[in-house]
Amino acid sequence: MGRISFFSEILTNVFDQRRMFKSVRDDRHIDELCRALLSEKGEVSGAKLSAALLAKYSNLEPADKTSFFAKLAENFDLEPQDVVEAANQYLTGRSPENLKALVNAAEPRRLELLRRVNQVPGATEQLVRMRADLLSQMGENPELARVDADFEHLFSSWFNRGFLVLKPIDWKTPANVLEKIIEYEAVHAINDWDDLRRRLEPEDRRCFAFFHPAMPEEPLVFVEIALTMGIPTSIDDVLAETREHVVETTANTAVFYSISNCQRGLRGVSFGNFLIKQVASDLSLDLPNIKNFVTLSPIPGFTRWFSDEYAQSDNATIEKIRMFLGSTQGTLDGANLAGYEKPLKALVARYFLNEKQPGGKPIDPVARFHLGNGASLMQLNWMADRSEKGHSRSGGMMVNYLYDLDTIEANHEAYAQSYEIKAARDIRALLKVDPEKLVLQEA
Repeated sequence: MGRISFFSEILTNVFDQRRMFKSVRDDRHIDELCRALLSEKGEVSGAKLSAALLAKYSNLEPADKTSFFAKLAENFDLEPQDVVEAANQYLTGRSPENLKALVNAAEPRRLELLRRVNQVPGATEQLVRMRADLLSQMGENPELARVDADFEHLFSSWFNRGFLVLKPIDWKTPANVLEKIIEYEAVHAINDWDDLRRRLEPEDRRCFAFFHPAMPEEPLVFVEIALTMGIPTSIDDVLAETREHVVETTANTAVFYSISNCQRGLRGVSFGNFLIKQVASDLSLDLPNIKNFVTLSPIPGFTRWFSDEYAQSDNATIEKIRMFLGSTQGTLDGANLAGYEKPLKALVARYFLNEKQPGGKPIDPVARFHLGNGASLMQLNWMADRSEKGHSRSGGMMVNYLYDLDTIEANHEAYAQSYEIKAARDIRALLKVDPEKLVLQEA
């Protein structure tokens, strides 16, 4: 309890300190504030400048924010010639002084600017929001990617695993945090408070989130877990209001059925891999009856890939699949769906195992995440998500990834070295099936 109280006191102090410099006002232009902050040596005056700069930024119109980011890109960049000269000096004499000069020359001035902005309490959260603004503008302003690279570099350090705090989310969690769980859920929408309660309160449900001491009321990423008997093949069964609850001590499987990143401004900073491994390890200690750790995951890129890959095909089976995937939910049901299972599973196996990005990674983003964490492809599930979203993404199919605690590290290393995909024999066998040679029979 002493450690918990100590941590709570630290967070209380963070909240109290956020009030510091809240009313700081400075009428100088934001560009002037940036330059003043870089030249400022005093800690107190620097904090006041940081607070004034953040306040000024928060009141900018979108066009002015674009201009601000553009000036960060151009006016606070590194000087290539200085880097060349410093590199030549270090090549001539590899002294600590020359190394320090090279490191300083190779760092854009905006990196130091962002560090100094972060000296005021509460600034980290505001900088995360600032990056979210930047990301929303990069589509039309690709030159801003240089600024984004600096944000990502800093956030990867500020939000590394050593600073993250794993906390359970349950029905007793403060309402302001629960509201954000509803808001940030990105896989299976939480419809209302009753829906949230069904996901958190029963003893066969778990939810965990990572927090950062600088953002104690903002979850960074969270995972929702169902404790089950056996491996579920349908998200409808997992989330059904009328489902039969499982006694936690009799469950043998932990199903990670939803994982959501919460902060757009932290894109590119990986949390989920640490989260799933940590939760699986903790659950295995708390509930030794849990023998299987699996996901029930969407296949978000399949329909798009199929549309591109088979755009020119006039094969009869492919045409029927094209019509099925392009149809609205419920166009086919019951026995009419049976004939689609084998060819679609064969196509999904090809999508997972054969289709790669330049460089060799799988093209499916969810697959990249779980396989990179050391999971393996375990099972393809037909008609696992009958929602409109599930149908449009993959014809309602979902996949179980297996997190085997005995092989997870070896799988991770194999993937990291050569993007080797570990997959069950049944899935690999589907590669021998040519969907274009199947005659699709609709009952």
